[in-house]
Amino acid sequence: MTDQNSSSTSRRKFLLSVSAAGGAVVLSTTFPSRRAYAAAPPTINLGQITPMTGSAAEFGPYYRDAAQMAVDQINKAATQVFGGPIIAKLVTADTATLPTVGVQAARKMVDVDKVPAIVGGWSSGVTVAVATSVSIPAGVLQIANGATSPIITVLPADATADLLYRTTASDALQGIVAAQLVNGEIIKDYKFKKVSTIYINNPYGQGLSNSFAKAFEQRGGKVLAQVPHPEQVQPTYKSELATAFKDKPDLLLAITYPAHTAVALKESRDIFNFTSWQFTDANASLDVVKAVGAKDLEGKLGTATGEDTTTASYKSFAKQFMADFHHDTIPPFTASAYDAAMVIGLALAKVIANGATDAAKITGTALRDQLRVVSNPPGEAIEGGDQGRITEMMKMIKAGKKINYTGAAGPCDFDKTGDVITPINIWKFAGGKVETVRTMPAAGIPKA
Repeated sequence: MTDQNSSSTSRRKFLLSVSAAGGAVVLSTTFPSRRAYAAAPPTINLGQITPMTGSAAEFGPYYRDAAQMAVDQINKAATQVFGGPIIAKLVTADTATLPTVGVQAARKMVDVDKVPAIVGGWSSGVTVAVATSVSIPAGVLQIANGATSPIITVLPADATADLLYRTTASDALQGIVAAQLVNGEIIKDYKFKKVSTIYINNPYGQGLSNSFAKAFEQRGGKVLAQVPHPEQVQPTYKSELATAFKDKPDLLLAITYPAHTAVALKESRDIFNFTSWQFTDANASLDVVKAVGAKDLEGKLGTATGEDTTTASYKSFAKQFMADFHHDTIPPFTASAYDAAMVIGLALAKVIANGATDAAKITGTALRDQLRVVSNPPGEAIEGGDQGRITEMMKMIKAGKKINYTGAAGPCDFDKTGDVITPINIWKFAGGKVETVRTMPAAGIPKA
């Protein structure tokens, strides 16, 4: 949103100058006296479910570290503004990329660790299972960082609860962009007429395959087959591939997780002599490169619900994230994991600023009620990623001023269903790595 007046404009320029200087001005400010509070502020445990093992094990450590970075920044700001940290610890548990394991992990967090909010999951199948079986019945807020299934928008269990949110866009958008890409609307000389899909049989795979098929056929293309495979990694996908290739497609769209893809692509190449592949977000994976080989993947394209890497928020996040945790790459949905933890932390700060002193009374619904207050208009738009800007937001929250947090992955303006709109990226395998080719702003993506 635009700044409200010249004072707001001046503040934004000041904040950007602080960011450019590494936050030195804000962080060197004398800490306020703790006499403003009779005691240290209340603290909560924050939960996180993420794939540390299983078919998406490659991504889990990045999501854990991104959430931890947000917690560290929130606590550093809260110590300066409120006199102490407000998140006791980040409780991270492995989902093994499976709904049953995710549900068990979430239930322990709720029952034992008493978390009022959970970051995750990455998998839509895990996210939906946790929401319906654990978080919503317990009144716990869940903000997913990578669950993109369109089913989440209309999940019956959340129709009145309003406890399931996400910081990445629905695959209703990614399916359209994938169809545009296949149809030759985005990259010159890249166009296919007949396509089959192979997809993981969960809300993510089903939703994205259907979204793509609908958009592609509306453009005159032909979807020959949509072939599901089990969530558990299988030793072979020959039967599924034979079905997908039966009517001789020009392209196979793989809507799967890395461990499934590694097996399926090698069989596609070695048994069926077929290497015309396109991918989606879950396969922007270096593990797939290692398994299949960079040569056969070179130049292959994919889509991903993503982030605009040119924004100040993303650049600040990426610089700090890579410095703090020594990563040399940032997979899809890492920035959105940071945003999920950050908006929970800002909502928590608002609850405390409103007078909460008893951690036991800081519930998922209490956090939910402040979530749109700190991240939606109206309010001064301030970007995340930088410690100086996080601290300034905390000061504004304490002073009763309105803020509109803009995340590292994009705007966190939650609609009535808990969805946000972020860009869709076109990416490719290049030189054994994953490289963003183009960012498609949400405003430029057609509705069908």
